[in-house]
Amino acid sequence: MVVGVLALLPGVLVDTCLMRAGIDLRVERRDDGWVLAGPASEDVRLVNDYLGYLGDRHYAAGTRRGYAFDLLALLRWLADQDRRLDQVDTQVLLGFLAFCRSGTGSAGSRGGADGAASGERAGLAAATVNRRLAAVGGLFAFRAMRDPSMPNPVPTGAAARRAAPGQRDGLLGHLARPQPRSGLRVREPRRLPRALAPEESSALLGSLRSWRDRAIAGLMLFCGLRSAEVLALRVADVDIARGWARVAGKGRRERPVPVDAQVAGLVQTYLLAERPDTTETALFVVAKGRNRGQPLTPAGLRTIFRYHREQTGVAAAHPHALRHSFGTALAEAGVDLAVIQALLGHAHVDSSAGYIHLAPVRVRAAYDAARERQRAQG
Repeated sequence: MVVGVLALLPGVLVDTCLMRAGIDLRVERRDDGWVLAGPASEDVRLVNDYLGYLGDRHYAAGTRRGYAFDLLALLRWLADQDRRLDQVDTQVLLGFLAFCRSGTGSAGSRGGADGAASGERAGLAAATVNRRLAAVGGLFAFRAMRDPSMPNPVPTGAAARRAAPGQRDGLLGHLARPQPRSGLRVREPRRLPRALAPEESSALLGSLRSWRDRAIAGLMLFCGLRSAEVLALRVADVDIARGWARVAGKGRRERPVPVDAQVAGLVQTYLLAERPDTTETALFVVAKGRNRGQPLTPAGLRTIFRYHREQTGVAAAHPHALRHSFGTALAEAGVDLAVIQALLGHAHVDSSAGYIHLAPVRVRAAYDAARERQRAQG
């Protein structure tokens, strides 16, 4: 509708082909990863080259999928603005940031890993906006790496810390508040990991009927594995007799993880009594249907947990909540922070520190000790 009206206005030059191309773009999964499909253009080729570059750098499949939808949203929005990537400057990116925060307009796309349409929501969450901006910044950094003559419109370094008009500088510059590293970011609320209560974990585990599903939940709840790590396990990765598993984490960083004896028993029973005969090396495969014997997919895992959330009424029973429960249990037991980092496979210790802050048992013990000292002094 808008394209047709603008094309008929005299004196208004609108590249209707560009706008139509933005609407027709979509994200597709192919053997080599996620790509943008639709009308070919220099912008689409650049995005797909960048997505391929992320694959070469072993970015997680979920990250590449999310970035593909984020960059799809950018190209659709640029098409509505009658712009191309080579016309983008910092001011244009600020407009895209405002669009993401407001959620208005018709250029919305599937905004993230959950597949929700950004145009259907009253603005994206701060974390989603920042991931979208990270994808955009990475794209322009990739372009600048291939062609140094092309400027990067995302401010970094000194440019990112440059004072805005009206800010104090000169002799009073020391009174100005420190500026964030980049203006193209949204402040995110700090959220602590959400662990399941013991009764919630018991309800979820009690609702599982197959040995496969029990083994999957056990690896998350008692070994701290991510859902992607569970699905990536091969039969040869689990040493049932010794109680260890070789886990491929983010960035293909491998780590050894001890496996609880009960969980090892679940895996063994699944292998002996339930796993279909198949040539697939993946540990967890589809149990029945036309895809019987094929590796279990992320969508299939989400379906399993969605079904059991409805059956138990435990709304928080997501795969990652089981991992958070494991991390919280470690923190409450007083496990060293470096050990928590190693077990959970965190690249940065800051991610593990969140569980220390969360541990209510340790917080309560420190609080009670402080109150006792206060009473003794009083």
